[in-house]
Amino acid sequence: MSDLKRITKAGIINFTRSGVISWAAVLVVTITLSVITSILLLHAVLNFSLNQIKDKVDVTIYFNVGSSETKIMALKDSLEKLPEVASVSYVSDEEALKIFRERHQNDYPTIAALDEISTNPLGGYLNIKAKEVSQYESISNFLSSDNALVLGSSAIIDKVNYNQNKTVIDKLNHIISGAEKLGFLVTLILVIISVIITFNTIRLTIFISKEEVGIMRLVGASKMRVRGPFMIEGAVYGVISTFITLVIFWPITAYLGNNMTGFLGINLYDYYISNIFQISAIVLLSGVVVCMLSSFIAIRKYLNK
Repeated sequence: MSDLKRITKAGIINFTRSGVISWAAVLVVTITLSVITSILLLHAVLNFSLNQIKDKVDVTIYFNVGSSETKIMALKDSLEKLPEVASVSYVSDEEALKIFRERHQNDYPTIAALDEISTNPLGGYLNIKAKEVSQYESISNFLSSDNALVLGSSAIIDKVNYNQNKTVIDKLNHIISGAEKLGFLVTLILVIISVIITFNTIRLTIFISKEEVGIMRLVGASKMRVRGPFMIEGAVYGVISTFITLVIFWPITAYLGNNMTGFLGINLYDYYISNIFQISAIVLLSGVVVCMLSSFIAIRKYLNK
């Protein structure tokens, strides 16, 4: 514990003694953490947009007029048991007629034609949402399989709109997959560039202290005793940079939340505040680990001489 206290004290002294160099390193690390924070926020925007698109995709099973509701509910229960299905909602023929009237309330010829008919010309339907866009095909295969036929579904189903939506669903699936891969690639490139810049900056701060390192090695200091203060100094860079980064993004997300919610589809300020602890933990861990690891690697050159 006494060695740890000495190493920690020496690391803090190194930070304060370096002056402008230390704050230059803090600035570079802050830029790195700002990139990481921006990536987290962009990832949230991308996920929200993809989820919004996914919510607009579904498969609808239309039933013949006068179909047995018992058979419809039996099919609904069997669909809900499928692992690919997220939810199944049932709209009765009366509800379907009500929705149709509301949708065409300004179309007077259509409403007049409905009023002339004494019976309801519409049947009920089931609206199916899958957990993933790529799973709609397996749901469609289930509907045409023997499992569905055993329930007597073929006699009550009028049509399933999967084939009409298949092209759109396939394109959407490719777009989502491509967006996720591109997002991961861009994130990886930006993080690597940021880490390299941070590493070179910390290596510069250690280069200034190379004579001190040489003297410590001459008097018999262990490698850990030499390396420790620089790693603590790196941790200080990470902690201070994390605080600065979180403060900087507070007004930025507030501005975006007030002015760009309609464009982005998500209120970034609300997201930032509600996830502040998770974001802080990720940014702090990234800053401390990157800086301490950079210090650990950069000092090796002078320890091995």
